[in-house]
Amino acid sequence: MAKVKPFKGLRPPCSMVEEVASRPYDVLNSEEARAEAEGNPRSLYHIIKPEIDFASGTDEHAPEVYEKAVENFKAFQNNGWLVRDEKDHYYIYAQTMNGRTQYGIVVAANVDDYMEGRIKKHELTRRDKEEDRMKHVRINNANIEPVFFAFPDNERLQQIINTVTAEKPEYDFIAPDGFGHHFWVISDSNLISAITEAFAAIPALYIADGHHRSAAAALVGHEKATRNPSHKGDEEYNYFLAVAFPASHLNIIDYNRVVKDLNGLTPAQFLSRLEDNFIVEEKGSAEPYRPQSLHNFSLYLEGKWYSLTAKPGTYNDSDPIGVLDVTISSDLILRDILGIHDLRSDKRIDFVGGIRGLGELKRRVDSGEMAVALALYPVSMKQLMDIADSGNIMPPKTTWFEPKLRSGLIIHTLD
Repeated sequence: MAKVKPFKGLRPPCSMVEEVASRPYDVLNSEEARAEAEGNPRSLYHIIKPEIDFASGTDEHAPEVYEKAVENFKAFQNNGWLVRDEKDHYYIYAQTMNGRTQYGIVVAANVDDYMEGRIKKHELTRRDKEEDRMKHVRINNANIEPVFFAFPDNERLQQIINTVTAEKPEYDFIAPDGFGHHFWVISDSNLISAITEAFAAIPALYIADGHHRSAAAALVGHEKATRNPSHKGDEEYNYFLAVAFPASHLNIIDYNRVVKDLNGLTPAQFLSRLEDNFIVEEKGSAEPYRPQSLHNFSLYLEGKWYSLTAKPGTYNDSDPIGVLDVTISSDLILRDILGIHDLRSDKRIDFVGGIRGLGELKRRVDSGEMAVALALYPVSMKQLMDIADSGNIMPPKTTWFEPKLRSGLIIHTLD
């Protein structure tokens, strides 16, 4: 059963929230962060990407960069740019994109739940990325940025969300990317108890986005527990910062592929090879073709769009991994025809989040940078949860969640 608790959040005053809030550390590079933070000493980038306070080109993993994060984190608190709540709270964080709003509950999630598999993963993590975030958590003694969780829809939690969000939010602003961010503080002790009890009845939480942050936060908490001879299990380091959304609120968007060459084939030969496993239909050049359903793909090649429909027998609908379009395309197109065996390391392939639109696929092929583009039908939340429940791992670059959680609205400290 999922164990969560309220906590004393560290967060900006209302008048400063838009200055402090930032995009997550891993969606932009150092130069982009430097540009976004220019002229704004209150930007959270000074804590989560502190290399921006050094000369351009400084190694973001240098010891002095991590130390700068600590210095800046302390300065934000000393300056009153981050202020700790006096009491334990849960919080609600909502995001609006394209007129649609999703509502998440901000909780302190349990380290043991992660270590023992009640917080479920669907992606592999890389040790180097884990270690980077572990250093950041250790040295600041805080979870500066939240993890993005999903949970099976729960009527009681939805009622609480509806009740709380009927009131005026604490924070309410539109970020530069056009997405709305709304934040409520839950102070009612009855609602706080009800949230804890409702989560205790939920068998598992699911990592939607932030696998490296989850691993890092849990591993640091576990380290602290093993090194504390007086460890009891209720210390703050036994918990880490997460925003948990009802699964039905979330929308996974497509995550598409572009490839530099056709592996020695001519376009005609490539299309002919595709016909072994797919029904191939030319759709012309006037309008981008978007995949219409599971097992239908969009291909852009030499100025034309094509529909590819996987033939029966090329996939296994009873296999949670085999049914995925990312598996079908990885095996039957990228591996068998284009010779790409490792999506994580092959330099011939790149990935484009669906937030950029099909026009970005067309642009990269038309420019000559890439030879072919492949668009996939989005994975569903049910598929993601089924895979996590089965103990399987999705292939790389399968899911793209948007909007991303804004960092800096709330921080969880480990003491």
